[in-house]
Amino acid sequence: MQLNFKKIGETGPALIILHGVFGFLDNWLTIGKTISEQGFVVYLVDQRHHGRSSHEGSLDFPTLAEDLKEFLEQQNLTSPTLLGHSMGGKTVMEYAVHYPGTFEKLVVVDIGTKQYPMHHTKILQGLNALPVEDIENRQQADDFFSEYEPILAVRQFLLKNLYRKEDGGFDWRFNLPVLTTDMAKVGAPITAEKPVETATLFIRGEKSNYILDEDWDDILKIFPNAKLETIANAGHWVQAEQPKVFVEQLLAFLKS
Repeated sequence: MQLNFKKIGETGPALIILHGVFGFLDNWLTIGKTISEQGFVVYLVDQRHHGRSSHEGSLDFPTLAEDLKEFLEQQNLTSPTLLGHSMGGKTVMEYAVHYPGTFEKLVVVDIGTKQYPMHHTKILQGLNALPVEDIENRQQADDFFSEYEPILAVRQFLLKNLYRKEDGGFDWRFNLPVLTTDMAKVGAPITAEKPVETATLFIRGEKSNYILDEDWDDILKIFPNAKLETIANAGHWVQAEQPKVFVEQLLAFLKS
């Protein structure tokens, strides 16, 4: 597996950033550039079935964790910090459980270890119904999709994946058929036979319900050296909603 990625910076400790479901590496460009200016080499990675990475195979966390393992080997990275948001957070946790001692620190953004129910059904309906071959511009896509997703910021995030094909019409950067069939796997829990002792930071948005207070004891069973930071006035996309505070907390952990 050759994952598409962007490297920012030349010298310093390595930080790998994995996006969430429906995302791609461009979502993290601004954060990545800001972190690199503080002396880090940042690798923004498109996970399988997203962005410009391969659209082959299954979408499940054992597969995504193996992709990450191959990527680290290909880039000769022996002790990077791993950061993942949402689905990406599950990927780095799955990797950490199976390959302890191969990374410096772990950062998990607004996702826990538990099983999550399917909750993207309406979005998937809208994405599949949108006539990408026939629309002429993004505004038409937004107008159509608004019937399925009322929140403008969510529509804008998803429609960033639209790109204009050379022969006309639009298409998606993500693999919509596989996301549609495999979305239940994105909610799968993280399990471990023994705890991961590496220092771990969980960051959640105050307005998000992905990591609840009652989830913390179960998280600590797998990641006993974890700490939790809550960012005020932020939801699930905490890094986009409160980027300044997010970067401050991330840098404090990276430099500690």
